[in-house]
Amino acid sequence: MSLIRSSLLVGLGSIASRILGFARDMLFAQALGAGPAADAFLTAFRLPNLVRRIVGEGGLNPALVPHLSRLKPDEAASVAGDVISIFALALLGLTATVEMAAGPVALLLAPGLHDDGQTLTLVALYTRLSFPIVVAVTLSSVAAAILNMRGRYGATAFAPLAVNVGLILALVALETVFALPLDEKAAWLSGISSLAGFIQLFIVLAALRQSGEKLVRFRKPRWSSGLKRLLLAGFPALAASGAVQLFILVGTQVASFWPSGISWLYYAERVMQLPLGLMAAVGSSVLLPRLARHHHAGETTAITAAQHRALEVALLLALPASAALLILSFPITHVLFERGAFLSSDTRGTAGVLASLSLGLPFATAGKVLSQTLFARGALRMTMAGTLLGILVTLVGGVLLALRWGPVGIALGISLGCFVHAAAMAWQLQRIGLWHPDGRFMGRLTRIALCTALMSLGLWGAQQMLAPTHSLSLAAFCLGGLALYALAAWLMGAVTRDDLAALR
Repeated sequence: MSLIRSSLLVGLGSIASRILGFARDMLFAQALGAGPAADAFLTAFRLPNLVRRIVGEGGLNPALVPHLSRLKPDEAASVAGDVISIFALALLGLTATVEMAAGPVALLLAPGLHDDGQTLTLVALYTRLSFPIVVAVTLSSVAAAILNMRGRYGATAFAPLAVNVGLILALVALETVFALPLDEKAAWLSGISSLAGFIQLFIVLAALRQSGEKLVRFRKPRWSSGLKRLLLAGFPALAASGAVQLFILVGTQVASFWPSGISWLYYAERVMQLPLGLMAAVGSSVLLPRLARHHHAGETTAITAAQHRALEVALLLALPASAALLILSFPITHVLFERGAFLSSDTRGTAGVLASLSLGLPFATAGKVLSQTLFARGALRMTMAGTLLGILVTLVGGVLLALRWGPVGIALGISLGCFVHAAAMAWQLQRIGLWHPDGRFMGRLTRIALCTALMSLGLWGAQQMLAPTHSLSLAAFCLGGLALYALAAWLMGAVTRDDLAALR
């Protein structure tokens, strides 16, 4: 299966998940608003959701894929079984620790709530109820990495839909059947999220069992040197894969010092996650295994070519998405979220944060793609160094900018962290001779930028005449902008016949 066709399958699953995520978050906003109960729930939800996004976007693949791809099938199946068993035990221990220490964890997640004992108590309760999902989604990621390595993408692309479907059904029931206080609604949602995570795990394990191959063989785990290296690489792989998510987690900690700052940042970041999550899933599930195979075969030229082509596809989506989110930040927030407990003041605050986050979207996407080459080479220290640098820049920049612009400044700090992270990935690749953009890449990047500028002018002009105020008009703006961009991309050569032929 070609890179583009595989990317399309994974991308469809990612888009479906993000669309359901939008529906879920619209219901979150309607049911909980952006007050203390919402801040408590979204703070507690942030930690398991962070793990879910990182591992759901293939965060463990950088540790698993290069190692397992070097083994013979029988040995790889045994090692895969050892990994699943050991991860299961470790995750159960971690979950037990979090359940007992939920209070300090709540303070760590939202230090700005240190004087609000009632809200912190709610954060601790919701953390205890929602954290078990970490066990399910992490084990799902391990199983998905094994399937992806063998070129099987279907179940792994669509199984994550179970979590959002479960939460949407729960939200509809809580809004239409039960009349509960906000804090009780949040408690039910926390528990149901964990249940939905285990449904996702069951789907992936069923696909693993029905794959037709013996991809996993369980036994008493053997502590081989290779397994130890793989497990030791797991944490830095997760941290490096989830760089952007860690930047946002740091931003959330800073935002806890501003009223409704946590909620505004959460809702804005959810909108940005649609294009970002698409490229993250494609990169870890499709691009990384391909790069790993080229690396083991010593095909340096093929590595560089695959990296550049993937970056072209990423920026083909990310640049226009960034511009559209910047221009339409207010109507997007108004149409998606302003209802029920979500007030007009929350719309203005969230829109400002969304506009600032949109500036970092192209850099976040580029960093995701470029890091895959380093992952394929097993260079986790390099990627970890870039992640730590981005975290430092996000923290310092977010605090300094927030003193002037509040939550908007925090979002600008996150965008700055994404820029520094992407630059660090490019610099690391240049050091090892794998970053030298060719004429084809620079030419296509220029054409993508021109097409984005044309689309931006069209959206801005249309908004000056008639700003979208409801879902149909917003959809018309988005579809119109997409059509204008697609036409410009075709006429200017940003998309070619060869690209379309690769989909067949």
